[in-house]
Parts: sequence; C-alpha cells; structure tokens
Amino acid sequence: MIPGSTMPSLALAQVMPSDPNENMAVSLALAALAFAITLIIGRPLITWLRASGYGKKVRIELNQQLGKTGTPTMGGIMFTISAVLITLIFNTAGRLSMLLPVAVLVAAGFLGAVDDKMNLVGGNKTGMTARFKFVWLALVGVIAGLILHLPDPYGLGLHHVYVPFVGRIDMGFLYFPVAAFAIVAMANAVNFTDGMDTLAAITSAVAFCAYGIIAYRQGQLGVVTFCFIMVGALAGFLWFNAQPAQVFMGDTGSLAIGASLATAAFMTGQWLLLPVVGAVFVAETLSVMMQVTYFKRTGGKRLFKMAPLHHHFELMGWSDNQVTMRFVLAGMMAGLLGVALALL
Repeated sequence: MIPGSTMPSLALAQVMPSDPNENMAVSLALAALAFAITLIIGRPLITWLRASGYGKKVRIELNQQLGKTGTPTMGGIMFTISAVLITLIFNTAGRLSMLLPVAVLVAAGFLGAVDDKMNLVGGNKTGMTARFKFVWLALVGVIAGLILHLPDPYGLGLHHVYVPFVGRIDMGFLYFPVAAFAIVAMANAVNFTDGMDTLAAITSAVAFCAYGIIAYRQGQLGVVTFCFIMVGALAGFLWFNAQPAQVFMGDTGSLAIGASLATAAFMTGQWLLLPVVGAVFVAETLSVMMQVTYFKRTGGKRLFKMAPLHHHFELMGWSDNQVTMRFVLAGMMAGLLGVALALL
C-alpha cells in the first residue's frame, strides 16, 4: 500500500504500471493530445453554437460584461468531448475505475447543458429552477458517492481520509454522504466561479494539475492521467475563451468540472485538501452564502456589491484582467499549498 493511499491493494495493482515515471510521461503526452483535439473541434463547435443561436444572457448590472451578451455558451462540450474520448481510449484498460470520473463529467455536463439551453438569449428568463437542478445534481453525487464507497465488485471500496500530520482515518459509512455532498458542493462552487473570461477554466486547470501531482504521490496513476487530460482539454478551451471570449463554458462546463474534480479528489484519498486546492471556488461560494444570509437578515442590505466575489471586485473598479489574474494567482498558491500538505 502506498503511504497515504486509500485505494485497496488489489486496485492499486491493477492501475500501476511497472514504471510510474513512464506513466507520468504518458499522462503529460495525453494532456498535449487533449489540448490538440480540443483546438481541432473548438472552431467548428463555436460556429455551430453561434448558428444555432446558443447565445449567453448577461446580468444588466454588469456594465463591463454587457458587450458579451449573445456570445455562444455551452463551450464546455469541447473539453468534455476530448477528455472523455482520450480517457476511454487510453486510460481505462485495466483501470475500469476511471469510468467513474468520466461518467460524472458527462452526467453533470448534460445537466448543465439543459440549464444552458433554457438560459439562452430570447429563451426562458430564469432557466432551470434551483430546486430541480439541485435534485438532479444531488442524484449524480449520491450515485458517485455510492460507487466510491461500496465494496468490490459494486464499487471502489473507499472509506478512508488522509489527514495531514495525522495519517489515514477510517470514516466507515460516513464516507458516502461526505463524498456525495462534496461532489455537489464543488460542482456549484466552480459554477459560481464561472463569470469572467478564463477565470473558471484556469483555476480549474490549476486544481486538476495539483491533484494530478497528489495522485501521483498516492500511487493513483489512473487518476494522474485523468487529471492531466483535463488540464490539457481545459487549456484547449482557453484558446477560445481568452479575452475577449469567443465562447463561454456555461453550466455545461462548470458543473462537469466541479463534480469530476471532486470525484478525482476522493479517489486519491486526499479529498480533505479539496477546500485548500479549490480555495478560490470556496471563496466564491462563501461570498454567495454570506450575501444571501446578510440580505435576508438586514431586510435587503448587501454585504458585497455583488456576489459571487469576482463581481464585487469588478464593481469596485478592477478590470476583468485584474480580477482574473489576481484570482488565478491566489488559486496557484492554494494549489501549491495543497500539494505541500499532501506531502506531510
């Protein structure tokens, strides 16, 4: 058993090649392949989205963003296609457990796509109701949590958490509801972060990169490959999402990213570090929760100029580039801290 790993010994034997360094080399090469495939399919996909009228609505309070109204959304399709395709071809032989993050990626992305379609310019004003979205996202989290926790042959049999300075702790059945909650929470957290060109994609790529390194240290080499495939696919998306964005990822991308990131984190056993690695996502979510609570308790007053947090700084006068760059820098430092804690 690799120190700090929560995967059973049999499962490790199935996913670990004789040379871990060779596996890392392949993982990085597949990241480059994911980048290339996303670039190839990106332009025709954007053309199709624009021709189909899949334009994003923008909140009228955001003057800097109004010019982006009508920009094609649902761009998460492009990195989902490349990540799923490459994972299925190169990262499932002897690693059937990798079907789980792929299934979560697709399921959450499909839910997001339905919501995006209802939120188009000229479409439903409110999109999918929050309750409906939560129920279906919770269903994805519950099923994924069960698969993570149930013993072989029904699931991966995971029930531990690795705590820095302490070691592995057996959580028993409590592991399942925590996993389900984290998958839903992280999906929503990335969704809150998606509001400026490149912001969600770069911070997500940083988080996947951090967990790729953590997974390598834990011996979860299938997870290593999946994480770096996601990094490459997101980099390809950023080619088209760079300011001024030609396409937005939409809920199609943000829900898929958050749910699959949390799933990969739980597969490493280092999921306690998820709020650290995803500190930007956590801050965005907390700002929304604090804003709603303060608004209700004060009879309509606002704690922030606008939530999520990146819009608060935007309304303070920061440019889009300043907000994005500073949040990304914070995300990079959070990722480094998460990797450091995983080494303890």
